[in-house]
Formats: sequence, C-alpha cells, structure tokens
Amino acid sequence: MKMLTDLISTDYGLMSLIVILILIAMWIYFTVLFMGKIGKSSKEHAKKTAAPSAKT
Repeated sequence: MKMLTDLISTDYGLMSLIVILILIAMWIYFTVLFMGKIGKSSKEHAKKTAAPSAKT
C-alpha cells in the first residue's frame, strides 16, 4: 500500500506514472498501426498473386 501511496502522492511517483501511461499508449498506437499496415500489405499481396501475369 505504501508503494501505491508513493506513486500517487510524490513528484517522482507521478512522473513514473506518466511515463508508464505514455508507454502503454505508444504500445497500443504502434500495435494498431503495424497491424493495419500488415493487413493492407497482405491484401495487396493477395491481389498481385491472384491476378495472372501478362508477360508469360
């Protein structure tokens, strides 16, 4: 319980909490960003491989 009190009531605790929250937000943002790019890339790759090649 002392740790929770220090986390909320002291200046170094609040800064630590802010850094933790920023890291979690960045983790969520980059996960969504990368998963979206992976999905888009895989759809484009599927279109390229499904279309017959005109050069053969």
